[in-house]
Amino acid sequence: MLRIRQRSDRNVVAFGTTSFLNDTASEMAYWILPAFLATLGAGPAQIGLIEGIAESVASVAKLFSGYWTDRVQRRKPIVVAGYAVANAVKPVLAFATAWWHVLLVRFADRLSKGVRGAPRDVMVAESAGPARMGSAFGLLQAMDSAGAIAGPLLAIAILTRFDHRAVFLAAAVPGLLAVVIVSLFVREQRKERHQGKALSLSMAGLPSRFFLAMGAVTLFSVGNSSDMFLILRAQDVGIPARHAPLLGLVFNLTYTAFSWPAGRLSDRLPRHMVAIAGLLVFAVVYAAFAHAPSRLAIWTAMAFYGVYYALTSPVLRAMVADSVPENVRGRAFGIYYFVTSIATLLASVITGQLWQRVGAAGALYFSAAVALSAAAMFAVFVRPARR
Repeated sequence: MLRIRQRSDRNVVAFGTTSFLNDTASEMAYWILPAFLATLGAGPAQIGLIEGIAESVASVAKLFSGYWTDRVQRRKPIVVAGYAVANAVKPVLAFATAWWHVLLVRFADRLSKGVRGAPRDVMVAESAGPARMGSAFGLLQAMDSAGAIAGPLLAIAILTRFDHRAVFLAAAVPGLLAVVIVSLFVREQRKERHQGKALSLSMAGLPSRFFLAMGAVTLFSVGNSSDMFLILRAQDVGIPARHAPLLGLVFNLTYTAFSWPAGRLSDRLPRHMVAIAGLLVFAVVYAAFAHAPSRLAIWTAMAFYGVYYALTSPVLRAMVADSVPENVRGRAFGIYYFVTSIATLLASVITGQLWQRVGAAGALYFSAAVALSAAAMFAVFVRPARR
């Protein structure tokens, strides 16, 4: 039993280390993309289109990957391939000369993330067990967001002497290390799984509490557009584009600090109540960005934005895992990622259009209102699963 526990803990730590390195590479590029896209002639509408298309293609991959996860004997090769492709295309941004080149790279990056997401999360859930599910996903998220601290810091250091393209090339180093770690140190949990000749998209075996939670999550996701819009808003109120990585650093400091405690808290309290708290924080943050009374308010709101992520990202994944039977966890994660990605596509497009038609404040107030509605839906309709 002790050996099994050690192997399980090793898996969680290995996945956490992989997430740290992978997110270091991703965040080196992500927070400077709006400024880089501006040099290529792209504005809010193009950013909304890029993020929307990237997330929509990922959503299809997530759905099929989730269903396939329940049917294969070995999930690790899918996870390794997903990390490998994502980190192979990031350095290609250094050679982009038009905004649609960025679209193609984001397309490939999000597609590979969609492929690996469900099997990775099922492997984490199997390694942790019901009593430590929130803690495991919280640790994974803390390591992920720690990488999102390292990424902007490295980007800032590189930008002091080089341009955006050098940052994209440098991101290849932590990306390669991430692929090495997941390849060498993650182990499969040996369990018998049902295999089939064909991939069925049946929803049999998924309880009603899962679909009620998905309804609330989908509603919220319609207002949860790309974080790039927050960066654009910060630039509107006078925060220079070169400080965008610092905004990412402030956000990820609180994200890292609160992720593991929030996950552990959800092992002791009803998970949907922790998620509601996160949605309320989101609404306050977006209202602050919409009103934007000062630069200090923007920096403070960005810090609290990390608290929202900590209270929702690991907690919702733990909620998915313990709300369904083990043999359908893959399809549950696939559906979760699918509906949130489709809603994110709508959110980015809607926000981009509202931004142009009614202004930044109107678009951001819309997102805050949607978050409050989703919090109310969680409170009224969602009940915790027995663990």
